[in-house]
Amino acid sequence: MSPARTGPATQHYVTPAGTGSQARQESVGALVGRATEQLSRLVRQEVALAKEELAEKGRRAGRGGGLLGAAGAFGYAGLLFLAGTATAALSLVLSVWASALIVTAVLFVIAALLGMAGRAQLRRATPPAPSQAIDSVRADVEEIRERVHR
Repeated sequence: MSPARTGPATQHYVTPAGTGSQARQESVGALVGRATEQLSRLVRQEVALAKEELAEKGRRAGRGGGLLGAAGAFGYAGLLFLAGTATAALSLVLSVWASALIVTAVLFVIAALLGMAGRAQLRRATPPAPSQAIDSVRADVEEIRERVHR
């Protein structure tokens, strides 16, 4: 392989390994340019995959949140009727004000326990991550490392 003179600067040419003497010679600059373009395309594709994955997770979370909200509304209505029923039942044994006070205290204790449990769960929650895109990028990086070390 002899370098070709193109002017004041010398441009180096590389023959792809294992292709023989009939192989097309490309300059190092052309190879680097092609590798840069391919890497840029790969990064754009990985970003597009991550966006698509996060959008799908967002849609699922939105539907799930809506269903949970509806379930909460019906549960709240049921709890109101249960509190009224418990107050009416206790008023058979105690005065109405004492039975209402007992039911109210029990509801506040339940609310406090649920609030503490919910707060603990939120502290342990991790931000959503596009796991497929992350795995794909890791595989791409590993493939590039293997090819560079050949």
